[in-house]
Amino acid sequence: MKKENKIGKSIVFILLCFWTLVQLFPLYWMFTFSLKSNNEIFGENVIGLPKQWLWENYTAALTTGNMAVYFLNSFIVTAGTIALTIVAALTATYALERMVWRGRKLANNIFMLGLTVPIHAAILPVFIMLRNLKMTNSYQALIIPYSAFALAMAILISSSFIRGIPKELEEAACIDGANVYGIFWHIILPLMRPALSTIGIFVFLQAWNELMFAVIFISDSKYRTLSVGIQNLSGSYTTEWGPIGAALVIATFPVLILYAFMGKKIQESLLIGAVKG
Repeated sequence: MKKENKIGKSIVFILLCFWTLVQLFPLYWMFTFSLKSNNEIFGENVIGLPKQWLWENYTAALTTGNMAVYFLNSFIVTAGTIALTIVAALTATYALERMVWRGRKLANNIFMLGLTVPIHAAILPVFIMLRNLKMTNSYQALIIPYSAFALAMAILISSSFIRGIPKELEEAACIDGANVYGIFWHIILPLMRPALSTIGIFVFLQAWNELMFAVIFISDSKYRTLSVGIQNLSGSYTTEWGPIGAALVIATFPVLILYAFMGKKIQESLLIGAVKG
């Protein structure tokens, strides 16, 4: 019986190792692809290590391809979206979960409707609003729509955390003379840190990789994000694919590095939220 269990574990281990290699191969291929010439990419050395490590592909992507500017724009848009979403979600959640006022259930239902609205259905009305407000070709043209579409999920996550905070803490602070803002800042906010990290990571993944809004709302190259820059780069470098691979690495690896450091935190936060919800 023990021998059969050992054989079964060995088979599972081999299958998992094979599956790990399958999952890692695209990353390996992307990285080596970014350091090759066209001759190696198209036939001579498709999956092997580069015969000549062409680091100048990264220089070309960052300078000629403007990837450094696009990277900075993506960082600004993503950071702004995370900050706006967290502030709006936490304050709205506190008002919906802890305060008693007429219409709060209706307001909560309206917020939750955001989970059901597909992003494609909102492109035209959002574009018309931004155009009328003369906000196209700006950072806020992406930050505000991204935050609006992330708000429903952010409220859902933070609601499950705030319900687990004892109301006695707020009552004690109230007796000590703290007002609503003091209770929120000194009591609620420190206890909501796991929710902050979860919301931040989800919003980062959404805003960093988004393409459709960035293509439609931004036409000035000064405000283009990485995803749009890579799309345009494929037209500029039809004969040189190495810089395109370098641009893909620049856009992809920050997300992978973030998840490598925060993946465990994401899983713990989701588990806590699911239990409390």
